[in-house]
Amino acid sequence: MSKQPSSYLSSKLEGRLKADKSGNSVVAREPVQKGGLLAVFGGVVYEWETFICLPERERSLSLQIEDRHFLVPRPIGKGDFVNHSCNPNAGLSGQIILVAMRDIQIGEEVCFDYAMSDTAPYDEFDCLCGAPNCRGKVSGADWQKPELQKRYAGYFSPHVQRKIDALKAEQRAFERALREKTRGAYAGGGVQVGG
Repeated sequence: MSKQPSSYLSSKLEGRLKADKSGNSVVAREPVQKGGLLAVFGGVVYEWETFICLPERERSLSLQIEDRHFLVPRPIGKGDFVNHSCNPNAGLSGQIILVAMRDIQIGEEVCFDYAMSDTAPYDEFDCLCGAPNCRGKVSGADWQKPELQKRYAGYFSPHVQRKIDALKAEQRAFERALREKTRGAYAGGGVQVGG
């Protein structure tokens, strides 16, 4: 097996130990403009039944790329240490490409919100990102939050975007049916009581 990491990390970034030594991170060595390529994730794809049996460390560094498919880095490289933040500066472009959502300055940690890719409960944790809008808990259901759908529009993995589109279509159909039922009740002179 090659020792070459399976993920690509831009030369404008570097992997390093977090300042508080709580884990690894990716930090900007040079400024990165909005839309700039940050990383391309790679590895081995596992289906859910096999993936869920992998060691916790491997699961925590993986990326959900479809409903039941997960990309696990092999071997692990510095590009695989992009952390979560509830106030991210990076987002997904497709399934495996990470881009800057805004300009990123030298010394700034590169982070994305796992709600952009996760719809399964394989890596849920108490969030300690420290952002003013920190959710406190990261779960596989966070993509369903309307405020996140609005904030990250254009930066969701395709499988998550399909779920969002289906959920919105279902909501619109429900609202349309409710309006039609309400109109029908008024057009018919109201509901009759008794016989």
